[in-house]
Amino acid sequence: MSIVGSKVVVVGAGTGIGQAIARSLDKAGATVAIGGRRVDALQETASGTKMLMHGVDVASRESTHGFFDWATKQLGQIDILVNAAGVNIKDRSMADMPPEEWDRVMGINATGAYNCMAAVLPAMRGRKCGTIINISSIAGKRASALGGIAYCASKFAMTALGTSVANEVGPDGVRVTNLYPGEVNTPILENRPTPVSEEHKQKILQPEHVAELVLCLVSLPPSVHVPEVVIKPLWQGWY
Repeated sequence: MSIVGSKVVVVGAGTGIGQAIARSLDKAGATVAIGGRRVDALQETASGTKMLMHGVDVASRESTHGFFDWATKQLGQIDILVNAAGVNIKDRSMADMPPEEWDRVMGINATGAYNCMAAVLPAMRGRKCGTIINISSIAGKRASALGGIAYCASKFAMTALGTSVANEVGPDGVRVTNLYPGEVNTPILENRPTPVSEEHKQKILQPEHVAELVLCLVSLPPSVHVPEVVIKPLWQGWY
């Protein structure tokens, strides 16, 4: 199905996966509003497009609700939400991680996803239509030292959140999909404890690969629901 004219919000659209998704949906003819913490990064994403932009800190319920009030006024309604805001840290072990870093990662990755979903779901349920795509991670399916304690915990929380809400709102005509990328070449790699080589960055997924999958998901007929999907480099192991 065509998404021309669909009203879309992408949070975490300043860089990486969120940026690629926003550009892909804009190119496909959707009306796109983007949000993120860094206004300069949002300006780069929106450059040369008709995207609307506004700053938001998804870890803050007040900021999130203010952002979605703005987006609803600008768009009229929100047909599609893409939760792409995410963060990781360098000190990823239990022994090394400061407690406040745990709070920050959980606040953005888990509570942030909840805040965004809570903001759009009442209207979607009222219209009996809507799609939410949660950009999680393979770290939300299996914990590893590579992802780290806080990141894995936050993505497992996002997994449970998306699955539970999907079961609740499916009868209301609303679709929720958890998308689990493997390694992706995004700025979050700069927070790896061990630097990532350029050769490795080119071997892994690129943000545009994930964006193409999202475009496929949101283009499916409204009666079709994909609860979850993993996308990874061919060589990357799975369970």
